[in-house]
Amino acid sequence: MSDVLTQPLQFTDHRDLDDLRTFATRARAVDDGAIRLSAAGPVLAAYVCVLRPRLLGEATPTILGLRTVGLAEPAELDVTVPLSAVLDRLARAGADDVELPVPPMTVTESWAGVGAPRSGWVQRGTLSDLALRQAAEAGITEIAGIIPDKPGALIVNNARATVWGRALADAGGLPAGAAFAALTLGFLGDGEQALFQAGRWFRLSSGRGHVLVRTGSGL
Repeated sequence: MSDVLTQPLQFTDHRDLDDLRTFATRARAVDDGAIRLSAAGPVLAAYVCVLRPRLLGEATPTILGLRTVGLAEPAELDVTVPLSAVLDRLARAGADDVELPVPPMTVTESWAGVGAPRSGWVQRGTLSDLALRQAAEAGITEIAGIIPDKPGALIVNNARATVWGRALADAGGLPAGAAFAALTLGFLGDGEQALFQAGRWFRLSSGRGHVLVRTGSGL
């Protein structure tokens, strides 16, 4: 870890802090790791990792969740900090607070250094929230049936890689792990997600957030 000193982030509404707290809480339930806070002007982009390869040659895709929030004051920031530290500060926020102190300690995460393309996205169609929810729930059930009561790390990783690395039906090669990410981060409702692609990257986008997927082995 290393220290970083920066001004608190200023939001326009206390509900923005509530949304960020919900997003971070959901992310921590999946991967108790880190959150990347990136701001360039009036918008904060918050990235979390839902799935990533943990073993050499593993087929698990790298899958990130992204929420964007408007800022009351422009900021220049790009740090990766512990999720627990952000949640601690959010837990101490008052009901009407609109300020988030940025944790002083940064962490190094391989996924945070791999940025998704900012341009070149081509829309490949749409996927219904219902279909994604069903795919995610089917995958969760399948993994539960594969993993024994006291599994080792290799068995768990192999099961996740097999299920979440498998392409969804009629989704142009989008891994099933994207559906899992959309479900666990609360991005699914009763509508649909726009599907985009840029090279090895896929993106599911809706008003609730974005799921970014990098296919291929490794980071």
